[in-house]
Amino acid sequence: MLSSPVGKDVVVVGAGIVGASVAYHAARAGAAVTLLDAGPAAGGVTRDSFAWIGSSGASTGAAAGLRTVATDEYHRLETELPGLAVTWSGSLTWNTGAEAPVAGPGQEIVDGAAVMRLEPNLRQPPEWALWAQGDGSIDPVAVTERLIADARDHGARVRLETPVTAVLRNDAGRVTGVETPSGPVPGASVVLAAGTGTPALAAPLGVHVPVGPSPATLFRFRAPAGLVRTVVSTQDFDLRQVSPDQLISAADHPDRTLAAIRATFRGADDVQMLSARIGARPMPLDGDPVIGLVTDVPGLYLAVVHPGVTLAPVVGRLVARELIHGAPEPALAGCRPGR
Repeated sequence: MLSSPVGKDVVVVGAGIVGASVAYHAARAGAAVTLLDAGPAAGGVTRDSFAWIGSSGASTGAAAGLRTVATDEYHRLETELPGLAVTWSGSLTWNTGAEAPVAGPGQEIVDGAAVMRLEPNLRQPPEWALWAQGDGSIDPVAVTERLIADARDHGARVRLETPVTAVLRNDAGRVTGVETPSGPVPGASVVLAAGTGTPALAAPLGVHVPVGPSPATLFRFRAPAGLVRTVVSTQDFDLRQVSPDQLISAADHPDRTLAAIRATFRGADDVQMLSARIGARPMPLDGDPVIGLVTDVPGLYLAVVHPGVTLAPVVGRLVARELIHGAPEPALAGCRPGR
């Protein structure tokens, strides 16, 4: 159970998509929210995310239950925030030469003819693929900025380019806010949603957060309109079209990725690389999110989430409920700090 209700005066540290979602949901629920970040909105790994969202294939781990409702939560957000930058394209996953895959929740096995109908520009379709019709993708920066804008409309104070240097406590050990270069920011509770920066903020409080950086490489290519229709995941790349003339890919090596795209799709001979970025995903050591109050530091709440883009809406909603009502959310039971 939660150590105590933390009240409605909330400081959220980190304006990536997870922190933005917590701030959005808490502000809409009536909390007095202050959102801070050392940089711009979505300026960290959120900006470098491939941003594939889906509930398909999730079956094990503490976050499996959260994953199963991920797309439903994005559909909910679309009703609350009309025009949100979400694309429901479905996803295709295959490994060339592999045996027929096993379909997980939300997936079906399709043959090469069905794959060609979904991705007509393939040079050679695989014999089998996994099709997840309900999957999609987002513009992670646009979605984060929209969440923050709506949080502000509901009274949240947003202070970007404002680094947090310390979490403050009173003599009894309870959190009282955070310190910044321009002075303290008070709060009855502090949510650390600062990604890979969370362990350093928690350490002076004697709190070990088992999270480390994991490279997230994102390539951007100039490409013909309509070259890729779905989210495509193969042994060579994750790939999707993000605008009429651009693709993005999560992969390991720029030259090999470019060669694989040209070899996979007809009409891709003139695809050219535009940029390569490497972000640092906050990766919990056991692979599961770290979400919840810290028992030994009343008022301190951790929200370190992977995959952050996929889980941000559901995590933000549940965290806001716990912050405001003080009652534990069963869906977060396997994600607690100190597990």
